[in-house]
Amino acid sequence: MSKFRGLYYRAGMLGAASVALVAGFRGPAAAAGGAARIDPGDTAWVLASAALVMLMTPALGLFYAGMVRRKNVLATIMHSFFLVALVGVQWMIFGYSLAFGPDRNGIIGSLDWIGLRNVSLLPNPDYAATIPHQAFMVYQAMFAVITPALISGAFAERIKFRSYVIFTVLWATLVYDPVAHWVWSPHGWLRNMGALDFAGGIVVHLTSGIAALTCAVIMGRRVGHGTEEMMPHNVTMTLLGAGLLWFGWFGFNAGSALGSGALATSAFVVTNASACTATLTWCIIEAWHRGKPTALGAASGAIAGLAAVTPGAGFVGPMAAMGIGVVASCISYCAILAKNKFRYDDSLDVFAVHGIGGIWGALAIGLFASKLINPAGNNGLLFGNPGLIGVQLKAVAIVAVYTFVVTAVLLRLVGIVSPMRVSEEDEDIGLDLTQHGEYGYHG
Repeated sequence: MSKFRGLYYRAGMLGAASVALVAGFRGPAAAAGGAARIDPGDTAWVLASAALVMLMTPALGLFYAGMVRRKNVLATIMHSFFLVALVGVQWMIFGYSLAFGPDRNGIIGSLDWIGLRNVSLLPNPDYAATIPHQAFMVYQAMFAVITPALISGAFAERIKFRSYVIFTVLWATLVYDPVAHWVWSPHGWLRNMGALDFAGGIVVHLTSGIAALTCAVIMGRRVGHGTEEMMPHNVTMTLLGAGLLWFGWFGFNAGSALGSGALATSAFVVTNASACTATLTWCIIEAWHRGKPTALGAASGAIAGLAAVTPGAGFVGPMAAMGIGVVASCISYCAILAKNKFRYDDSLDVFAVHGIGGIWGALAIGLFASKLINPAGNNGLLFGNPGLIGVQLKAVAIVAVYTFVVTAVLLRLVGIVSPMRVSEEDEDIGLDLTQHGEYGYHG
């Protein structure tokens, strides 16, 4: 692992010569013999992937909105759509600098890149040697956007929009940006501990899942939860959102290769493999447990499989990915049953799908990772390195505890300035009208 300690392991280069080239970069200048050269194919793929990941956030809005009651459909979509702008601005002003800027003790980036200062159109070889630095920045922006949007499913139908905005900016700054630096910066302390996370199982799905659970417990249940029927108002919308998420996820995972070569292809294939097996598995479980497979279950299974394969998409092969998908559906389904037993109100099962999926996927790297897939990664248990499981488990535990503590503190602090929940009367009327003055449907 030490051979690759300085290499950004998400780079899309498999050959030994390519690995040595990327590892040799340590600044804005280039490898011996000349300036860093931008590869048009790699750049086109990363920019296209950024667009795919951007699409995922409004797609998430559709996915979530179909599962709430009709009086909350617009507010739920707005939780996702608005963050494209809100976190997009935060990222360009200071978020990117905190997450990926020059290192401060492995904990956080400096503000040297505030306002995108020194983030040029030349490559930054610490992250991606063949694409403009700004291409890498805007690609990473879309990850920063969707992560807090995922949390919104936990408190759907009861959060005050103003409080949501304040909470999101603080959470992105104090949770997402530091964790991204720990895991993805060349000098991040979890990265240098040996933790692997190709496309965001720890940084995206674990943090959002733990934060969602924290929010659901602290904010309490919706009025009428457990006594009133709260059925999805439009499963067709949810299926459309799930399909668009599946589509965008190819940019999420395969784009994380940061190039258009073999590693991107491998990540693309395993992403689809896990989603397919997870969808089938969820439907089989439902047919056995409830008598019939449901459309909502199929959508949930697909997302569980996609979330679980995300951390290992650049480190595992197709058969391992299929196994990851099967297990993801099984444990996420059980987590939803456990939620009902413990009676906490994670409205749209964010923790059960994304949190559990992210945890399982991060640990699965310790089992299935192989340098034959990506020599810049590491081998897992099945390839002779059982120690990687311990490293992954330690990283998961650290990030989970940090996310829980900071999220809980932020909820309390924001609540002092602006109540997190709407009044019972506003909740009864619906957030579309009380928070935005609009109706999702007329007539």
